[in-house]
Amino acid sequence: MSTISYPEITLKKGREAALFRGHPWVFSGAIAKVKGKPDAGDVVLAKDLSGKPLALGFFNPRTDIAFRVLTRNCEERITPDFWQCRLNAACKLRQRIINEQTNAYRLINAEGDGFPGLIVDVYGSTLVLSIAIAGMEKQKNHILNALVSQLNPARIYEKSESRSRSLEGLETRSGIASGDNETGLVEIMENGLKFEVDIVRGQKTGFFLDQRINREKISTLSRDAGILNCFSYTGAFSVYCAQGGAKRVVSLDISKPACVTAKRNLQLNWFSSEDHPIIEADVFDYLRDTQECFDIIILDPPAFAKTKKDVVKAARGYKEINLQAIKHLARGGILATFSCSNFIEEDLFCKIVLGAAHDCGADLQLVSRLAAGPDHPVLLGHPEGHYLKGLLLVRKD
Repeated sequence: MSTISYPEITLKKGREAALFRGHPWVFSGAIAKVKGKPDAGDVVLAKDLSGKPLALGFFNPRTDIAFRVLTRNCEERITPDFWQCRLNAACKLRQRIINEQTNAYRLINAEGDGFPGLIVDVYGSTLVLSIAIAGMEKQKNHILNALVSQLNPARIYEKSESRSRSLEGLETRSGIASGDNETGLVEIMENGLKFEVDIVRGQKTGFFLDQRINREKISTLSRDAGILNCFSYTGAFSVYCAQGGAKRVVSLDISKPACVTAKRNLQLNWFSSEDHPIIEADVFDYLRDTQECFDIIILDPPAFAKTKKDVVKAARGYKEINLQAIKHLARGGILATFSCSNFIEEDLFCKIVLGAAHDCGADLQLVSRLAAGPDHPVLLGHPEGHYLKGLLLVRKD
């Protein structure tokens, strides 16, 4: 066995309970003492007050989340082979859940795949990597080597720009991390449909891969429907709805570049923007001004709550946008409404939408709860990983 020894942290009495429940984080207030001099991002061994080993994980004395579990096998060592084994497991899972008509998916979903603070998305032969914490930053070269060895991508583009990096004491970084320096538009395939992805200037890693199964579901409901796709970004929901036989899909987004890409994505799949118009507009203003009603309305806005202090203001925003959408939903029509805000919990989101329905005198029937696809796994004991919440509702009044 390796002779590597790690610095240690000891938890206060009773504060190990969250780890026993499967939660992968320990907050700074739960730590009684630190043995050794671990720096931000170092691997440490967590023990309870009696000295019993609990887990190995990343430590950062500067942040509220002071410890992030890597393994509960305290005899393991965090070596390049450790990361290669984790990557092998992630690849095997995707081989089972991603079909042959799809070449874009999430390969590593942070804690859900045992890589705290790391996201890796696959876009054909291009990988996009995002590092959010100091621990993973220190392991970056091992991660890159494992990715190249396992997948042999043409390029790996790093897009580490999250707010959490500044909290972790890291600067933002973007650019080619491995392979050739081609950073133009990438054409991907999702369930046989084609999309252009701008990995450099696009939101997140370039495409909302987490909505794939929800796009499939709504496509099956689209035949002969008049549809409004709000916050349409590059039009992925719109393409799926057109493929599903929608009579007319109206795509709304305030971003001109997104609207241009949405038009191209329709054309890539042999649909016309004359039949399925793309409108550059503020969604709130459009819904307040339009007199049109729709059979299906899709609300997939950006995160209204970036921090916990934003929750009250965000709740008002979610209520207003859902209220305006319900006003323009035909009787028997379908509302697919989402929140991707980590700080808006699912119960709160349901209450917000219910309040919006009550205010406009509508009864909504819950058909399905929606979430990210299976390539975005979440640890059962880590509800914070469940960031995408969605409701599929039918207006019954």
